Amino acid sequence: MAEEIEISISPTGQVTVRTIGIKGPKCVQAAEAVAKIIGQIESRELTSEYYEAEGHISGQIEVRGRW
Repeated sequence: MAEEIEISISPTGQVTVRTIGIKGPKCVQAAEAVAKIIGQIESRELTSEYYEAEGHISGQIEVRGRW
């Protein structure tokens, strides 16, 4: 599975960041890197991937979205 960071912005401006395929604490590191760009984190929810064996972050970012 590819490593992805999904960023959603609601009509009210609420930003949600979700990591996909990034295992272990590196998922938190990736989300925090995005948070430095978008601002303060209001809440955090760890998924089951957090508790899986770590992988690596490839360093490639693809931006997709509906504008």
